Amino acid sequence: MELKGFKKGINLAGWLSQCRDHYNEEHYSTFITEEDIKRIADMGLDHVRLPLDYNVIRTDEGEYIEQGFKHIDDCLSWCEKYNLNVVLDLHKAYGFVFDDENYCHFFYSLNTQDYFVDLWKEMAARYGNRKDVILELLNEVTTIEYAEIWNEISTRTVKEIRKIAPECKIMIGGIYNNSIYGLNLLRRPYDENIVFTFHLYDPILFTHQGAYWIKDYLPTDFRIKYRERLDKYKEQMEIYFPDHVSRVFSNNTSEVMDEEFFDLLFAQAKQISDKYNVPLYCGEYGVIDIADENSTLEWIRDIHKAFEKYDIPRALWCYKEMDFGLIGEHYKNIYDEFIKNL
Repeated sequence: MELKGFKKGINLAGWLSQCRDHYNEEHYSTFITEEDIKRIADMGLDHVRLPLDYNVIRTDEGEYIEQGFKHIDDCLSWCEKYNLNVVLDLHKAYGFVFDDENYCHFFYSLNTQDYFVDLWKEMAARYGNRKDVILELLNEVTTIEYAEIWNEISTRTVKEIRKIAPECKIMIGGIYNNSIYGLNLLRRPYDENIVFTFHLYDPILFTHQGAYWIKDYLPTDFRIKYRERLDKYKEQMEIYFPDHVSRVFSNNTSEVMDEEFFDLLFAQAKQISDKYNVPLYCGEYGVIDIADENSTLEWIRDIHKAFEKYDIPRALWCYKEMDFGLIGEHYKNIYDEFIKNL
């Protein structure tokens, strides 16, 4: 179940995905360059995860955009030069994106699903027979109501990809934004080349403190250190994320938030991996760049221990900007120690 060449990676977020007001050639040509790929290789990493929004490579009417594909090709060429592999992640699909609950007709429209399958057939034809690429079907399916619909769509898509690229690795994540808990609702893997992926931003009180995009749940002035007492975390979770308490803190006997927290979470993922004999991959994990520096180091050290114990490949969120950027000013004083624990 080993994913050779995909042990330690980083996300190229904000380049061909989540570009905000910068879906244009000037942004695509400057945000990530060959020098960035070289720097990532120099960090000692072996792959990148490349988030991609559908509209970079295809119009809503279905016409493919060759200039958009050129940026993917450039990335693959640079990565090949510096011995990095690539997870190609569809971060936004036509009809669905994880952070807009009103943009979800993908799950109810057959035409939109046809568009999705056709897009992946094109991607498979271009990249599916490369040994250095893994195809990740869709980023962060959200609510439980989509669970079985997503199983149907992903199975259909895998079957179509297999007609073009019989042996390529294909990643599939579950609901609750690719959470470990969502893995339980995924179907048995279609074949031996399926990979189950999850994201890990727990405890969210720490990793997303001050995040403006969840201000409806957590006040932007909320602050907490990582190694806080577990009972304090539970109390605060009851206030801000009550539905998550039982999932996140069950069976944890520590007095403080520490490595046991991640050990218990990864043990759950490992059970699913063993049940289906399917590889696991953590496609995103990280800490917002306004968190306490020392706490951030403690968090990365503890999650690193769990990754190593359970031999789970992973990709940090993220390389640059996007409120989590590793090369930003916030990480300057802890950078060297941080990258030792990726």
